[in-house]
Amino acid sequence: MAVTMADITHLRKMTGAGMMDCKNALTEANGDFDKAMEIIRKKGQAVAAKREDREASEGCVLAATTDGFAAIVALKCETDFVAKNADFVVLTQQILDVALAQQPATKEELLAASIDGRSITDLITDRSGITGEKMELGFYEYVKAPATVFYIHPGNKLATIVGFNQAIDGQVARDVAMQVAAMNPVAVTKDAVPANVVEKELTIAKEKAREEGKPENMIDKIAEGRLNKFYKEVTLLQQEFVKDPKITIEQYLKNQDSALTVVDFKRVTLNVD
Repeated sequence: MAVTMADITHLRKMTGAGMMDCKNALTEANGDFDKAMEIIRKKGQAVAAKREDREASEGCVLAATTDGFAAIVALKCETDFVAKNADFVVLTQQILDVALAQQPATKEELLAASIDGRSITDLITDRSGITGEKMELGFYEYVKAPATVFYIHPGNKLATIVGFNQAIDGQVARDVAMQVAAMNPVAVTKDAVPANVVEKELTIAKEKAREEGKPENMIDKIAEGRLNKFYKEVTLLQQEFVKDPKITIEQYLKNQDSALTVVDFKRVTLNVD
């Protein structure tokens, strides 16, 4: 049977595939929409399998908040050209919307969630078939707190979310989210820095002190001093505020409210320092 433009447009709306892909699928399926959709899905599966060993280092990173819950998702692909495609960005936003609505505990739960009756895993596979590139949900991070904020750096390659222990002024919250983006802290406080990171920094500090010829009985004290300097550089509350280096982020928050603090944050980036 003849394939009409209305048929092609309808299938494109259902699958997100290109006009020619939709026309060819409908022609092969003799106008059967279900068969045409299956053809497009199989193409996506074939492309995904063929490009499994490729590196998906580009992509789109988006974040948002709702009612004490903030989330970041990063949909990855192979090239920046595809990452900037409007349909790719829309799919990333749809995945983020599901994350906000359902608040899954893991990336696997998010992948299993549905959009218009299709799992997110299947939708990503379909998009891979349309673009001819490997695609994957690279990151899903979230924060739950009494107050949350998000920041997306221009270009959709870097996003942060931050949780606070109480209500906070919008600009102050955004300043902290931008601090996380700019300074890439590893933890909120020194007590939250992973033990293996602390051990590694202490070892490096001791080795450097010995290379500098410091007395052996002073090595541990010197290493502890350098570790404290490290904490000031990598823990969010102890970092110098980028907008006013005379104060720390902790002091900046205390200037707003003595009880105000950060409880958690996440930072996701693709090809951005």
